[in-house]
Amino acid sequence: MKKKSLTLFLLIVMVFTLAGCGAVETKGESKGYIGISMPTKSSERWVNDGENMKIQFEELGYKTDLQYAEDIIENQTAQIENMITKGVDVLVIAPIDDRSGLSSVLERANQRGIKVISYDRLIQHSEHVDYYATFDNFQVGVLQGTYIEEKLGLKESEGPFNIELFAGSPDDNNAYFFFDGAMSVLEPYIDSGKLVVKSNQTKFNQGATLRWDGALAQSRMDNLLSAYYSSERVDAVLSPYDGISIGVISSLRGVGYGSGDNPMPVITGQDAELASIKSIINKRQTQTVFKDTRELAKKAVEMADALLNGKQAEVNDTKTYDNHKKIVPAYLLNPVSVDITNYDSVLIDSGYYTKEQLGK
Repeated sequence: MKKKSLTLFLLIVMVFTLAGCGAVETKGESKGYIGISMPTKSSERWVNDGENMKIQFEELGYKTDLQYAEDIIENQTAQIENMITKGVDVLVIAPIDDRSGLSSVLERANQRGIKVISYDRLIQHSEHVDYYATFDNFQVGVLQGTYIEEKLGLKESEGPFNIELFAGSPDDNNAYFFFDGAMSVLEPYIDSGKLVVKSNQTKFNQGATLRWDGALAQSRMDNLLSAYYSSERVDAVLSPYDGISIGVISSLRGVGYGSGDNPMPVITGQDAELASIKSIINKRQTQTVFKDTRELAKKAVEMADALLNGKQAEVNDTKTYDNHKKIVPAYLLNPVSVDITNYDSVLIDSGYYTKEQLGK
């Protein structure tokens, strides 16, 4: 009798234990499983983007798989394949190369009923992209071009001023928007002769910087200075990204800019990376464009949450972003120009950086 009672007791314990485990597992999986594919950890902004999304998804109760491909296309494809195999419900992808052939892996995702959000960079050549979360990329370039216009006083001054133009990576769709936005402001001054590009390298492909590599930018700037500026100075450099700006600055400092009576040119940037904000404080880089990745991550999370709840996500652009298979509905956030006059109010007051991080 005692043996039967003990057996019955153990069975009851096992049932409740298994039920409890099942309840925990169901609770943990009930909100969904999100795969987050970021290009690389070598850029501060991608680390911030990935971590911000991971935190926000998990706060809502979603399980996440965050992977960085270190700018190797095959890595990203394999990582996404693995996420599909694991059974994710939504993929959030910032592609390394927007022409890298993700269409085949996204076809497989579609067959599994997995939704796809393109993050910051637009995935090309696939009809299986549900939404696109990004910033107003053309406006980023406008802010950079307008800053140069204002700092050189191009509207009032007769000039001429010497400028050299850098562009982003040719495999990143956004890079063309940045360049076109900047040139919408600068090109009229180039055409009139008020701005002079002594290298005559005024086309996107001439200034393109593969993978946004600062070392490549530094090498190109070295060549430009040697070939065209032995007796004249550079007054401005259009740089689309902070990592490129750092490379340009290293080249300029190497030939004496930023010392004595030879001030640095006006140098733009993008992403408000910590090193570049410190450079702005130290009067080397002049400007950057701040894109609050916390807000971009929030928008991607909102899109995924809407998809998993059978709803339509909020968008504010349904015309601009053609990936050669469809117009991808997008939400564009507003970028902000930052320089020595407002970095504290924009970056410190918002909590993006602390005074200690900036050495203040």
